[in-house]
Amino acid sequence: MIRSMTAFSRKESKTQWGDISWEVRSVNHRYLEAHPRLPEPLRDIENAVRERIRKRLSRGKVECTLKLKTDHLAPSNISINEALTQQLIQASEQLKALAPTAAPLSTQAILSWPGVISSEEADFTEIRKESLTLLDGAFDEFIEHREREGQELARLIHERLEGVLIQVELVKEYLPDILSAQREKILGKLEEAQVSLDTDRLEQEMVMIAQKTDVDEEIDRLTTHVTEVQRTLNKGGACGRRLDFLMQELNREANTLGSKSIHSNTTQVAVELKVLIEQMREQIQNIE
Repeated sequence: MIRSMTAFSRKESKTQWGDISWEVRSVNHRYLEAHPRLPEPLRDIENAVRERIRKRLSRGKVECTLKLKTDHLAPSNISINEALTQQLIQASEQLKALAPTAAPLSTQAILSWPGVISSEEADFTEIRKESLTLLDGAFDEFIEHREREGQELARLIHERLEGVLIQVELVKEYLPDILSAQREKILGKLEEAQVSLDTDRLEQEMVMIAQKTDVDEEIDRLTTHVTEVQRTLNKGGACGRRLDFLMQELNREANTLGSKSIHSNTTQVAVELKVLIEQMREQIQNIE
């Protein structure tokens, strides 16, 4: 199935220890670019988040933001290293005896001394597990969003492919009349100039014109490329880069068709083809 690179999802969960929420959003990008944004206590799940992104997505600039509220989480127990504190106090008293004018050691200085205060870290094991489970659910909705938008993009592209085929048929209809009109134009100029008609020379000129304006190869290639785009869309998967390449090929044939044009009808067809191809290219920029 075709997927868009533009999507958004949000998942929330309320637990006994607090609230968590994920926001996953993405925009089009040539490659896969992941940007996890995690609160400090859960920074260690970043690799797991990146791994989930790599497994489930192929292209796009993806932002995964986790918000954590731990209002209900029990605070960590704080304890003081009494032995170390006593040593600091004794050292302060010895210093005062040696240097009476020295400032006494303040309570703040004692508490800031490394190792004086220790705290029991809160257990975030359950929070990490719940966060990753919630992320999986957010990704499920996120990918569903991508697929829905991808289906709409595919529909729009199919419509324009039909438009390309219509223009190709118009070229086939126009060419015989264009060559006939060109023949009459040459005959009219010869008559105006009162130049004797050399039938062989006229036929040679018409052959040269036909060769210069022969667009059978371009028509065949346009049709082939359209068929390949349709096949790629129906196959689905991560096909954005291939579709972009096919748009370049279609555009090349439309340019060649325009350069060979000797009539306003075929020129108009070439212009219309380029418009349709550009419209498809813009849609394809959002396909994974």
